[in-house]
Amino acid sequence: MDTIADLARFRVQGSAVIHPVILSGGSGTRLWPLSRAAYPKQLLPLLSERTMLQETALRSMTDVGFAAPIVICNDEHRFLIDDQLRQVGVVPQQLMLEPVARNTGPAVAAAALWLIARDPDALMLVQPSDHVIGSVARFHEAIARGVGAAQSGKLVTFGIKPDRPDTGYGYIQTGQALEDAEGVFLADRFVEKPDRATAERFVDSGVFSWNSGIFLIGARHFLEDLGRLNPEMLAACERAVHKGTEDLGFFRLDAAALSEAPSLSIDRAVMERTDRAAVVPVDMAWNDLGSWRALQALGCQDGDGNVVQGDVILDRVRNSYIRSDSKLVAVIDVEDVVVVSTDDAVLVARADSAAEVSGIVERLRRENRSEPIQHTTTYRPWGYYRTVDAGSRFQVKRIMVKPGAKLSLQMHFHRAEHWVVVQGTAMVERGDDRMLVRENESIYIPIGTAHRLENPGKLPLHLIEVQSGPYLGEDDIVRIADNYGRA
Repeated sequence: MDTIADLARFRVQGSAVIHPVILSGGSGTRLWPLSRAAYPKQLLPLLSERTMLQETALRSMTDVGFAAPIVICNDEHRFLIDDQLRQVGVVPQQLMLEPVARNTGPAVAAAALWLIARDPDALMLVQPSDHVIGSVARFHEAIARGVGAAQSGKLVTFGIKPDRPDTGYGYIQTGQALEDAEGVFLADRFVEKPDRATAERFVDSGVFSWNSGIFLIGARHFLEDLGRLNPEMLAACERAVHKGTEDLGFFRLDAAALSEAPSLSIDRAVMERTDRAAVVPVDMAWNDLGSWRALQALGCQDGDGNVVQGDVILDRVRNSYIRSDSKLVAVIDVEDVVVVSTDDAVLVARADSAAEVSGIVERLRRENRSEPIQHTTTYRPWGYYRTVDAGSRFQVKRIMVKPGAKLSLQMHFHRAEHWVVVQGTAMVERGDDRMLVRENESIYIPIGTAHRLENPGKLPLHLIEVQSGPYLGEDDIVRIADNYGRA
């Protein structure tokens, strides 16, 4: 990544303030089993110590024209996203919750409507939360080139100069140069993922770029075109914002209104149909990280072309991606394969077939398996819990509670719980009693007893929970009170 000094070359024109709009609604099925619906790829540290979401937010955390970001996400991820942003010092302008998934068109429209009520001339930098940009300086330079065009009414997208005829990306045909905006061109047409022969022809022509899915657009101009091209979507989004509610610092769009919006991408809803589309071609080491092959290409390869992460032993392995997040993985005498091992699932595939993992995920969903949805570690706003063992009438969990956090006041109809504190001090509310439980001490919670767990300390609280009873499902929780609005 470029240094902060490199970023100082970026300057917006005039007094423009650019509002980053980060889209974080995807489930990342193509990187299963690492990415799950409850903890998708944008929340994972795949290429650095930071998560993809954190890297995206930090790309526009400079003092040269960016406002704090607006993040659009689903309800399940809201506390995780808020926590991850604050870990890197990013306080979002707004976290906007989508109660139903309606693709990127309605998401961008809702953000634009929320923004123009506060800044009628707002410029939006719309970015997916799971893209890699190797050269942030070049990205900022491209933004600077596009600002004037965006202020004058153009809907600017960023086209990636292709280095191969990739059939996994959409393409944009570059048209005539704009007279008053150096480096900005009319976008003649958008083409969905082409076949191989068409992609080769596009790359050879020199006038096509990959569609990055990143946009610099005036909120007012975008809404004008949306109202002309897709009035039904605009009307539904207007109702969703107008009827939206504040919830613990989040802004929740109205579910009934949003569900009436057509489920279309921003490309289908506006960009492919408007006469105001413009493109800024840029070479910024971009990747949408949509497959294990892409992750391999960006990783640090050994002398045999392998990218290895975790506890892995190789013998005569070439051009492969091998990753273990838990147990030892040993691989012998293969090439061009992907092997990914988590604590509850293992993926083995030929490298050129690894992109088809979405089909496996869909099959698991049809079979009502938990593996597409959840890891064995489940994250909550107060911390996390991890299932260690389970069997007939018992389940063992490892629980971590953040400093100052507390679980809901709750009870269970079908299970009792034993808690053993292994690190830290727990404040436990059990019925009418309230007591401290210290390291190496334990407490018993009978069936039907109201109880609450709290960490009053300044360090994480770790404990082991042993559940026993005829039914141990997570839906056997009756929340009486809750700090996170779940009661």
